[in-house]
Amino acid sequence: MDGASFIHYLTTLPEYRRQIVHIEHLPYRNARFGKLDQPLPPALQKHLEPLGISAFYRHQAQAINSARAGKNVMVATPSASGKTLCYNLPVLEVLLKDRTSRALYLFPTKALAQDQLRSLKELAGTEISGLDCATFDGDTPWEERAEIKRRARLILSNPDMLHLGILPNHQAWSRWLRGLKYVVIDEAHSYRGVFGSQVANVLRRLRRLCSFYGSNPRFICCSATIANPEEHARKLVGLPFEVIKDDGSPHGEKFFIFWNPPIVDETKFSRRSPNTEAAFLFMELTQKRIRSLVFARTRKLTELIYLYTRQQLGSPLAQKIKPYRAGYLPEDRRQIERELFEGELLGVVATTALELGIDIGDLEATVLTGYPGSIASTWQQAGRSGRGEGSSLSILIARKIPLTSILCATPFFSLVEILKMP
Repeated sequence: MDGASFIHYLTTLPEYRRQIVHIEHLPYRNARFGKLDQPLPPALQKHLEPLGISAFYRHQAQAINSARAGKNVMVATPSASGKTLCYNLPVLEVLLKDRTSRALYLFPTKALAQDQLRSLKELAGTEISGLDCATFDGDTPWEERAEIKRRARLILSNPDMLHLGILPNHQAWSRWLRGLKYVVIDEAHSYRGVFGSQVANVLRRLRRLCSFYGSNPRFICCSATIANPEEHARKLVGLPFEVIKDDGSPHGEKFFIFWNPPIVDETKFSRRSPNTEAAFLFMELTQKRIRSLVFARTRKLTELIYLYTRQQLGSPLAQKIKPYRAGYLPEDRRQIERELFEGELLGVVATTALELGIDIGDLEATVLTGYPGSIASTWQQAGRSGRGEGSSLSILIARKIPLTSILCATPFFSLVEILKMP
């Protein structure tokens, strides 16, 4: 069932009480390709063909060309646009050409680092394997850390570990810092506010130490669609950036729905709980075998929406959904990610832990329980569905706060134009 058919199905249900206040249709868009100024090394090119990559989207080619030219690059394109290749290919090219070179990847979550490590090994093959490419974070066993420090040429970490585990011990990391050629900052839009200021200071400290040890690494930042990518990257790192935001990837049609819970008490003008609405929509999506992801704002709400939906579904469909949040053991979270990626699960209720670019396969629908608080987060969550070229659906449920009430009361005046940005 495609997005349009599911919308029509919702409007025929007895429980439907005109909750849909606006539908924004984003049409299908064809891919636009670009060319590299110079071909990739054969060792890298041979690994792209089994992955089905025969050409590069326009923004990918521009980013790779700019990185090769020694520029700091900020890639600001929507979810599922292939930003990973924008930094993996220039970094791997340098690592393969120069055995003394090093690279650092920074991710906001450990789960994202693990996911990108799998992608790296798939892309690089046997040329970069084992501890030559490794994660270094709070989950890294103590007995492996010294070996990683000694041998690793590409380290995947996070700002906290960089601040607490690497920079204070820079003398022990001197050889690695001396060869540092690239620093990649993924999901750069997440570093804002006070936290972003702290990360900016950590990055400046990293740059000072690199200068002390004789290196001058280039930075590649990736971000969701934001209004000021160049300014954000410059303030975060302290260097000028070339911005790449002309997305060339193909996108299937998407239906973006504003959903306002119905009024249950006319005298108090109170509406039904958005969590109840989320559970209702999740149940209907699951029953129609539409692979979906529901975002909740807190861990408690994640569990509640999951329990509400499970009670309404009954078995065996109830076994096809799971909750996902911080607080679970790492192996449990990895298992849920794998089951969702492989299609064993029809849906997951999650906190923003799944908002970032962990590869969980092609989902057909996302439900946002309340406005996430920023346009970038809205697009990140909505972009988790429709990662292929098929039809997809995103539903934004209004919460009991003035902001989302206004958004649903006058959607044409608020987010609709912004939704057309990509």
